[in-house]
Amino acid sequence: MEAPVVGESGGEYFTREVERRAGSPLRIKQCSKGDVGCVVWDAAIVLSKYLETEQFVEHSTGVYKWVNNRVLELGSGTGVVGLMAATLGACVTVTDLEDLQSLMEVNIKENQHLVTGSIQAKVLKWGEDGSEFLPSPDYILMADCIYYEQSLDPLVKTLRELASAETCIICCYEQRTMGNNPQVEQLFFELLRRDFAVAEIPLEKQDEEYRSEDIRILHIVRRER
Repeated sequence: MEAPVVGESGGEYFTREVERRAGSPLRIKQCSKGDVGCVVWDAAIVLSKYLETEQFVEHSTGVYKWVNNRVLELGSGTGVVGLMAATLGACVTVTDLEDLQSLMEVNIKENQHLVTGSIQAKVLKWGEDGSEFLPSPDYILMADCIYYEQSLDPLVKTLRELASAETCIICCYEQRTMGNNPQVEQLFFELLRRDFAVAEIPLEKQDEEYRSEDIRILHIVRRER
């Protein structure tokens, strides 16, 4: 790991490189101090690498299906997942709370030369009005967003507001057995399944190297009414 640098907020940044299948790696700055959104979690790496897998490639042309698709990432933190999608040609909006905007902007600037689509950072607080993100995106991406019980209702409310019948939600999270994590996970799926259908992606369809038995990837779509 390279030596820390001082960020605009006065905190220190540490850089983590995230490999890509083609071209230079993403260089993602993390904060040495701050909340859970300030670092790159394993689930974010697993989801980022999943976006590069063969199922997202148009085999007749070799072009990624992400090209020109509208992608919204929730709880982006460092922005690594959204940045990976943007390097694959997607038109991405990464979102998180106000205090993480500067970190996302730093990482967008650091990796702008790798972006073949587009990417912007915006504030989105789950449960509050999200109409500025409509019409619904083609994809909603989420990495490790299931951890605070009090955030579950607002998160599901936001998914209901922003996902259309055509939207594919891709959720990646690490299963944790400590404390009340199993109960939080169970409650999330109870709330989610009222309006959405959930399918788990098997390990063999994930990246060959960046995958784990403890990290699940789900495809989520609205139930037909």
